[in-house]
Amino acid sequence: MPSFALERKTDGPVAGIDEVGRGPLAGPVYAAAVILNPRKLPKGIDDSKAMSEAKREAAFDEIMRKALGVGIGLASVEEIDGINILQATMLAMSRAVEALTVRPAFALVDGNRVPTGLPCPAQAVIKGDAKVLSIAAASIIAKVTRDRLMNELDAFFPGYHWSKNKGYGTADHMEALTRLGATPHHRTSFAPVALVMKNAAS
Repeated sequence: MPSFALERKTDGPVAGIDEVGRGPLAGPVYAAAVILNPRKLPKGIDDSKAMSEAKREAAFDEIMRKALGVGIGLASVEEIDGINILQATMLAMSRAVEALTVRPAFALVDGNRVPTGLPCPAQAVIKGDAKVLSIAAASIIAKVTRDRLMNELDAFFPGYHWSKNKGYGTADHMEALTRLGATPHHRTSFAPVALVMKNAAS
């Protein structure tokens, strides 16, 4: 389970940062920054990928109640297509930190890169969502927020099964994409979407 050990090594508020949605063919990429209260650490926090939807939803509420600060940022499909998914992910992370109402003294970022322009020193932690409690909390906030959006979009584009696949390139999503074509929420810079659009135009 993730621990709070790294956060305790720093004086002042520490933000955990994580993103969700780099791989899907549709929808924005989301990031969250979470500053946990050392005196009120939420229970049931794990890497969001290792949790059921019900447990993530419960943990989301727990984090929102107890955290000192929660910031959420996103990069749109248009931004993903315009600047590439890596740069869009960094942008979403920066926006999540900007959305915090508490200024962090330090940031712990999931992965092997740190966004530029953060208002504090930062450290990248590979597989941080499985190791660092604040990053795991951020992964839950980002995942639940993005999943809720994809559920809402599914009501407007029901043929793509986004409430189930969340925009990832599953067999049912690819079948629908081939049959129905791309929506405004599809990432046209991603090869599977671009191929479908090319075939439809020929």
